[in-house]
This record gives sequence, structure tokens and C-alpha cells, in this order.
Amino acid sequence: MKPFEPNLSSLAVARDVLLTPFGLDEGKLLSALGSMFTHKVDYADLYFQFTKSEGWSLEEGIVKTGSFSIDQGVGVRAVSGERTAFSYSDEISEAALLDAAAATRTIARAGSGKIKIATAARPTGGRSLYLPHDPLASLDATAKVKLLERVEKMARAKDPRVVQVMAGLAGEYDVVLVVRSDGVLAADIRPLVRVSVTVIAEQNGRREVGSSGGGGRYDYGYFSDEL
Repeated sequence: MKPFEPNLSSLAVARDVLLTPFGLDEGKLLSALGSMFTHKVDYADLYFQFTKSEGWSLEEGIVKTGSFSIDQGVGVRAVSGERTAFSYSDEISEAALLDAAAATRTIARAGSGKIKIATAARPTGGRSLYLPHDPLASLDATAKVKLLERVEKMARAKDPRVVQVMAGLAGEYDVVLVVRSDGVLAADIRPLVRVSVTVIAEQNGRREVGSSGGGGRYDYGYFSDEL
């Protein structure tokens, strides 16, 4: 797939997902990084991540299971000489960010910091291999079930000996934002979708099971009518 650039659309999405809802902006992120440099820290960065995932399964034409989850948090890393410290919070807020920063700066060597912290963020326009789309929102629930029903129908049409079909659909939306102590700001949006099918065929009392699947870093539109 040809990469698109610039990557500013990914940064905009990351801000909307990971910063704005929690009252954060680039200035507050740099302030949190700067708090670590009251000691002799050589380098520091913040790593924000939001992951949303879902799963659907269809068996004998009936939706058997469905799942949905959201995970989010922020990690802080500080480097002092040959030592590296990490801290993590599953709460995204200015207070949690400052607490995590305070925990990591305990590795600092004695003495005052000499590294100048950036005063403004510098968004990077690096390439992105994936469109910044939320695949979970690319189809509604009814369309997702219809996709699974189509998979089941196609599997049964392949061979009259097929007696049971189990189809699965999974999607994930991953948003990452990184800010470094030198002010570099970068984001990555990583969609992921997958369809799987398990077939049981029977003949003369003997049963065989086969499975297959596929997907990629797209939205659900990747699965055409022809699959």
C-alpha cells in the first residue's frame, strides 16, 4: 500500500482521542517532562496509548459471542546515564502524568539537570502506512452480522459435506502518541481487522475440521462481497 503523507491527520486524531478529552495539551506534556529535569535526567519521553477492540462469532447462523474492550494509559520513561526508569498509569490526567514523572525521576544522578527541555512541541510529518480510520465504526452491528452470515453461506456452498460452520470477525483500533523531551511529537494510528472461519465436514461417519482466515490494517471495507 502506498503510504500517505503528511501525517498531520494522525496527530489530529491522536490529540482528539488522547489529549483533549482529558484537558491536556502539548504545553502540559512538556511541563510534565520538564519536571523530571529538576534532577540530572538526560532524556525523557511520554507514551500515550488507546486501544479499542471487538470480536464477533457466528455459529449455525446464530451470534454466539460478542466482546468489546477499551484500554488506555500513559507511560513515562527517563534515562540517566546507563539507567532507565519506567512508570505507567492507566489513568490519563495531568495529575497522573505528574505522579508518573515524579516516580521515574528518582533514578536521576545527584546534581542539577543540564539538559534544556523544549519549550514547544515539534510535530513530525513522518509517513504512515495506514489510514487513520476507526475500523470498528466502519460497519454497524447489523452489517457485521451480515458479513459473518455471508462467510457462513460461502463456506457451506463450497461442499455439500459441510455440516457445521463457525465464523469470526475481529477488529482493533490503536492510537499512539509520543512526545520527547526535545519537543518532537509523533502519532501513529493502527487499525486491524480479521475474518476467520472454521468448517466441519462429514462423510460416512468421519469428520474433518479445517480453518482459515485473513485480514490486515484496514477497516471492514477490506472484506468485499467476494471476500
